[in-house]
Order: sequence, then structure tokens, then C-alpha cells
Amino acid sequence: MVLNSGSIVVKSTPSSIVEAWGPILSGLEANNFSEEDIFAVHLAMEEAFLNAVKHGNKMDSSKKVKVDYSAGSDKVKISITDEGNGFDPGILPDPRCGENIYKAEGRGVFLIRSYMSAVEFNEQGNCIRMIRYKESQDPAKNKNRGRG
Repeated sequence: MVLNSGSIVVKSTPSSIVEAWGPILSGLEANNFSEEDIFAVHLAMEEAFLNAVKHGNKMDSSKKVKVDYSAGSDKVKISITDEGNGFDPGILPDPRCGENIYKAEGRGVFLIRSYMSAVEFNEQGNCIRMIRYKESQDPAKNKNRGRG
């Protein structure tokens, strides 16, 4: 098992995701995660990071986004925290239903929940914690994902 973990604080700009993604990608590759797993983690991290920048920090580049991560032989854990006021993820509309089909709101969190094994938010709503188990070792496989 190769354990790759750390914490990085970056400027709250969309392009700063590149700084945070490198070490996480290295950890996934070192632990032989599949292309499907890497795609899923990349997509979820990108959505969560951009939500932190756009919605949490309101595109204020003087604010920071903190990314904590650990990648081991069976799973990767990522937490993304912004400096915003937070939100209530329970009030996001289901983007698959009715008039919400044509709205962009709530799609990022829906995608994150679809691709990660477990997702939870802190009480304030400014930190998302995500876990992805390797495809072959995912205890949430064939279960309702998104419950963290």
C-alpha cells in the first residue's frame, strides 16, 4: 500500500485546481486505481472545487480553498473547504425532475454524489468530504450513493 496524503491551500480561482489535482492524481496512480476511478475522482473534485470558488468564495481571488486528501490502496478521501458562508445541500432541487431538468442549479452536487462512494457536508455547508473506493472494493456498489 502506498499512502499519499496532504493538505494544500490555493488561491480561489478556477485554474488553481491544477495545483491541487497533481498530488491526488499521483496517489491514485501509485495505488493502481483504474481509469474509471480516476475519471470519477477528477470529475467530482473539479465540480466540488469550482463550487467552492464560484458559489462559496463568490469568485473572490483574495480568498482561499483548502484541499485535504489521502489516497491508499483501497480508497481516496478528499475534503474541499472554502471561506464562504456555506449552504444547505438539502435544499438543492433534484436536477432530474420536472422544471429542474432545464436548470443548471444542483447538477454539480448530483454528479459528485453519482461518482463518489460517500459524500457529506459539514454543518456550515462550506466543506465537502468525498470518498471513492476502488471500483472492485466499493461497499456502496449497487447501493444508493451520496449518503455520507
